[in-house]
Parts: sequence; structure tokens; C-alpha cells
Amino acid sequence: MGDISTGVGDDRKVTKLPIPGKRNILITSALPYVNNVPHLGNIIGCVLSADVFARYCRLRGYNAIYICGTDEYGTATETKALEENCTPKEICDKYHAIHRDVYKWFNISFDEFGRTSSPEQTEVCQAIFKKLLENNWLSENTMQQLYCDTCNKFLADRLVEGNCPTPGCNYDSARGDQCEKCGKLLNPTELINPRCKVCKTSPRIRDTDHLFLELPLLEEKLREYISTMSVAGGWSQNAIHATNAWLKEGLRQRCITRDLKWGVPVPLEKFKEKVFYVWFDAPIGYVSITKCYTPEWEKWWKNPENVELYQFMGKDNVPFHTVMFPSTLIGTEESWTMMKTISVTEYLNYETGKFSKSKGVGVFGNDAKDTNIPVEVWRYYLLTNRPEVSDTLFTWADLQAKLNSELLNNLGNFINRVLSFIAKESGLGYGSIIPDAPNAESHLLTKTLGDKIGDYVDQYVEAMEKVKLKQGLKLAMSISGEGNAYLQESQFWKLYKEDLPSCSIVMRTSVGIVYLLACLLEPFMPSFSIEVLKQLNLPLQLSLCDDKGDIKKAKTPWEFIPVGHKIGTPVPLFKELKDEEVEFFRNKFAGSQADRADRAVKEEAEAKKVTEKLKNTKISDKSGKKEKGEKSGVGEKAKTKGAPAVEKEVTISRLDIRVGVITQVQKHPDADSLYVEQIDVGEEQPRTVVSGLVKFIPIEQMKNRKVCVLCNLKAATMRGIKSHAMVLCASTSDKVELVEPPEGAVVGERVKFSGFDGEPDDVLNPKKKIWETLQVDLHTDKDLIACFKDLPFTTSAGVCKVSSISNGTIR
Repeated sequence: MGDISTGVGDDRKVTKLPIPGKRNILITSALPYVNNVPHLGNIIGCVLSADVFARYCRLRGYNAIYICGTDEYGTATETKALEENCTPKEICDKYHAIHRDVYKWFNISFDEFGRTSSPEQTEVCQAIFKKLLENNWLSENTMQQLYCDTCNKFLADRLVEGNCPTPGCNYDSARGDQCEKCGKLLNPTELINPRCKVCKTSPRIRDTDHLFLELPLLEEKLREYISTMSVAGGWSQNAIHATNAWLKEGLRQRCITRDLKWGVPVPLEKFKEKVFYVWFDAPIGYVSITKCYTPEWEKWWKNPENVELYQFMGKDNVPFHTVMFPSTLIGTEESWTMMKTISVTEYLNYETGKFSKSKGVGVFGNDAKDTNIPVEVWRYYLLTNRPEVSDTLFTWADLQAKLNSELLNNLGNFINRVLSFIAKESGLGYGSIIPDAPNAESHLLTKTLGDKIGDYVDQYVEAMEKVKLKQGLKLAMSISGEGNAYLQESQFWKLYKEDLPSCSIVMRTSVGIVYLLACLLEPFMPSFSIEVLKQLNLPLQLSLCDDKGDIKKAKTPWEFIPVGHKIGTPVPLFKELKDEEVEFFRNKFAGSQADRADRAVKEEAEAKKVTEKLKNTKISDKSGKKEKGEKSGVGEKAKTKGAPAVEKEVTISRLDIRVGVITQVQKHPDADSLYVEQIDVGEEQPRTVVSGLVKFIPIEQMKNRKVCVLCNLKAATMRGIKSHAMVLCASTSDKVELVEPPEGAVVGERVKFSGFDGEPDDVLNPKKKIWETLQVDLHTDKDLIACFKDLPFTTSAGVCKVSSISNGTIR
């Protein structure tokens, strides 16, 4: 059995080394950058996910260690030090302590939580570099780099901003190393209109000598590693996709040195004023932190036959772990433990947008503790919402719903009912003593339940082995649901008076399920499991080991707790989160009034820019004639005196296109290619909409998406379900994408087109073919903007776009 650990504060100093004949698992999570406080998205993206898997491995009896630490070198640290008027080391000391305390509160069970600014990092990094140099995988080149005459220094990538050069992107705040909007990796000299981030002046290009890793020469060995390990390790699809995108573009030599002071120095006389580029040295931090954990670190890192390496990270870190770091290790020509399995998360967003520390938007690590919402609730919610295949959204209403319905009413209710009944005095209960339950396997209801729970546990183990953490959690919670149903169906309160032996079977089985839930949920909610074990009056030890038969025991849960054992005092495990508390937290973490005002000003300025642009846009149809807007045409109510009503002109203003958000989505029960969605379009009730998007967009990517919805088509029945609107999509012959409003667009607002301000029809008359007439001019342009002819789909927050389809048809 393994002791339950409570987190960083364990001071676990029993150093583990690989054991021949056992599963030895080395777990890392992406090293969080040290220059800021981690928010909930950072926490679920790497450290929490890895912690769940590490705890699961210990529960199974595997010999596992979990290594992490703060990534401390590089430009971002120097920049933060400038902002806070202190040294880079002082910044690192300050934020390392903040990270350590946040993770301690979240019960993250690192075996070692270190730092990359250690002497061990310098030793390991320089040793790897010397091997690469010795094996001729490095080259020296003169490169052009931006130099700021005002600051009198070469500008590192992150000290340069400008417009992204990627066609269709043109993001105006792209960094010199990567565009945060489209994800493209960049060189600073590729930016359009570059500017120094410190002084905002335009830098000039100067020559500087640097060292490069020759990735093209390593490509054959790298591809062999990727093709083998991505299958053997069951890499997640988003990891495979990101890696293949890099390979498809063709590998280029990558610069590994930078003109900085804060970093690992390059051990060559000619380059003594330079340091290693942070993305060369940061992954090496996993190795150096292990060296801090044990001087026998090579038994973990140079032992590929006996050690499996699992790595956890967010999607933006993938190429550095599947291409750059493996290439570095391959180039040393030493026998390294290479990554077997990579688990990648997408982004967790906050309410209506992104987390922003500067604007006070969202919950950051140190905020969670201050809410007085218990840590097990935070861990549970983040893990049920883990963005495994697409971005997910944190909302306070969803947190409240999951706490009150799943934790309180399902899990907590089941455990409290069982333990409270057993704790009742004799004559009303069992006086806190576990009763005997002879012939439990002959009790049909109990035997059926045992078989069902055994199947759930088998599925749980299968999911967790494949690092499908969300699925594992769902399966564990399903057992709680089965327990509640078992209690209801057995009517144990009647059995106590009418059939005490059967009641004793039900109670001993149920208390066994309570123990099993503590076991299965320990990786997800360790503090919950500790409390359950205390109420069971059992040691803080749990086990799911094959060699002890723990998995098989799940089919006979009545055998978990021995007859005659005395339980502790039952108390409720969860507390309801009330509406007024939710409203309080939503307001508290929505940003300051000043920040909201700033955002409003920026949105207004952006809207003015769009308006000015539209004024200069030529409005034309295929014949070249100017199309009449509502003001120059005949309106719906406009009539010639004494004459019959004139038919309303067919213009784009007759379409009622609104900003909507998909609140629920499921597959159509009678059609494999159709989704049935509930879409909020600003009305009292959401609309039911049926869309043929199953083959093109995964269901996980549909929920909580903002979409453009045509709301005044006549309702149509599709395979027995009436559809009350249509989701607009762009398409080519083989691809379909949603037309998406900008993040700040208001749900329910009408999408507008410059010059066309008339009211839409209540319902489009299908006989008049109004939609069909206008649809032929709906398309996406080369900049991925959705347009009617030359006019963009426009909202109060900007224009509507698609992800990648240019010159596509919208329907």
C-alpha cells in the first residue's frame, strides 16, 4: 500500500531509483515560467494533470517519480526585472516561492520541485552542448538581429513586437519568437514594423555570430524516433498534429544562443558573452532538477531499457518536446531515456475570454485559496473540465453546478448516507461497527452491483493507463451513482426492520464502495480521500496493485472493510455553493472597473476603425451596379399612395444573423451525421438547431463556441427534430469551419453590414427564395473574414472570421 501524499509540503526525501523488474516511470510537467503567478489554465495544463497521473502510478505500486520546477532563464525574466526594478535573480526568488506555495496548496505531489537557475543546470546543459559540438551537430553562422540603439543592445526575441508576417494573420502584437494568435514560430527579423518592447522605438538590423543546432542533419533519426514512439506511447492527437506540422514544413537549423546576460553561459571563448537560448536549455531542466533530486540521476535519464518517460504540457510547448529536445538528446549519441508518452492539453479560457493578471480577469493560483472553496473542489472541477481535445471554458455557474450536483448530491450524499446509518446506535443502525454479511455473493442485487463495479474499475484502469484522465474521473464518479441507485433499490431503511441480514449485506457492501471511491478518487482529490479514510477510521494508505489482487476485489466490495471494524465520526464532505456566492466571485474576478472601462474604450476605438474601413469599401454586385441599401430602396412599409404594396427589395438586411453561443450539443438520436444543439441567441430560451457537422467538427469543439446564427429561416423538421435556426459555416469541397464572431461580441447582438440598416423579416418566405438569392454572395476573403460581397460580417467587437478557409462559400 502507498501512503497518501498531500503535496509539495510533504518534504518527501525517500529518494527513489529505478528498480529492476518493476515499472519505473519518470514523470515531468512543463516547467512553468517564473515571471508571473500561475492561473487555473496553467495549473490544469501541466502540473495538476501530471500530479494525477503520478498519484495513480503510486496507487498502482509503480516506482514513479514526478519532477518539475520553475523555468527561470531568458528574456521574459530580464523584462520582468526591468518592470519591477530589481535583478533577475530577485525576480526568480520571488516567483519561485509563489509557484511553490500555490502548488503546495493544490496538493501537487512533486518528488522534486526545483529551478533552472541552479549550478546543476549549468553543468548538465554545458555537458550536452559539448557532446553536440564534439559530434559535429552544431554550426556557426552570422545572422542578422535587431539592435536597439536607444537601449544599446541586441534585442532578444521576446523584446521585439510587430505585425505577424503569416498570410491571413497580421496580428499586431506578435512576439519575435512566436505569434500567440496563429502559433507560428518566427524570427524577429521576419516581423513587419518591428518595435523594441522596452522603449517602443524601431530597431535596426545588425550582424551577430551565433551557434545553431543542425536539425536537418538529425531529421532521419528524429523521424525514426517519432514514428516508433508516437505509436508505442499512444501520443495524443493534438501532439501528433503539432509535430507533423513542424516536419511537413521542413526542419531548419535552429539558433541555440542568444545575446543575453541571464542564462547558462556558452563555454566557448568566442561566445563567452552569450547564453543558451531558453528553449535549448529549459527542457534540460528536467534532467538537472533530477540531478538535484539524486546524484544518481543518470539511472533515471540514461536508462531507456528500464524507465518510461511521460511528459505533460500545454499545446504551445509540443514542438519543443517532440522535435527540439529529442533532437538535442539524439545528437549527443548517448543512451538517453527518451519520451515515451506525451499528454497535451488545449487552453482553458475564463468566462467570456482569456485569463489576464494585468486586468484582474480570472482566477489565479493564489486567488483560489482566498475563496475558501476547498482544494478538492478546485481540483475536481479543473479535471472534469480538462481541455484534452479542444479548448474548454471555466464558468462560475458550471463550477457551482458540478459542486452542488456531482460532489454534494451524488458523491457526498452517498458516503454520508452509508456512514451515518452505520454510525447510528443499535436499534437504529449498527453502533459504528461494520456488520458481518455472510452469503453476500448470493444476494442478487449485490452480486449484480459487484459485477458492474468490477467492470467500471477495469475501464478506469484502462483509461488511466492511457492517460485519459477525464474519462478515468468520470468512471470513478459513475460508481458513486451506482452506489446511490443501489441504496434506493435495496430500501435499506426498510430492510433494517424487516430483513436485517440483507440490510447488513447492503451496508457492508456500501461501506466497501465508500473505501473503493476513496481509492479511485485519490489521484484526483487526495484531501477528499484523506477525509474519507478518517471517517472510516482507516490508515492513510490506499492501493490498486495487481499483485495484491486489489483490482479483482472490486467485484466483491463487501470484502474491503473487515467485520467488526469501528468507523469514525461521519460529517458532510461538501458544502453547497449558493447563487449569491457565485455572483460575488463572478464580479470579483471579472476585472477592475478601471480595466473594464479601458476595455470598453479599446472596443469603441476598434469599432471606429472598422467603420472607417467600411466607409471606404466599394459596394458592388456582379454587374458592377451599386446595390441599394434600405434607405435608397423601398422599405417594407413604404407604399405609393393609392397603389398596391411594392415587394420589399432583396437585400442582406433582410437576414436576421445573430451572435449565438452553443450551450449544449449532442448527436441526433436518429442520424449519424447530425448534431442537435441548444443555442443562446439572446432570447428568453435557447433555440434548438440541427446541423450536419458531425463529420467535420468534433463534438468537444462545438460546446461553448460562439457562432453566427441565421435566426429567421422557417423552422424545418430534420429526422423528427424541428430546427429553429441555422449555424453559418464556411466550406470547401473537403472542409467545413464555423463562422466565429470575435470573443467580445455580445450574445444576441445582430451581425451587421455597412450601409444596410433595415429590420430583418420576421420569417423568410421560402417561396421568395430570399436566402438562396443572398447566399451566393456570402464567402470568406483571403484574410479569412466572413463577407457579403465586399462587406465584412461586423459585430460591436469586430469582424467575424474562420480559422483557415480563405475564399470559401458560406452557407
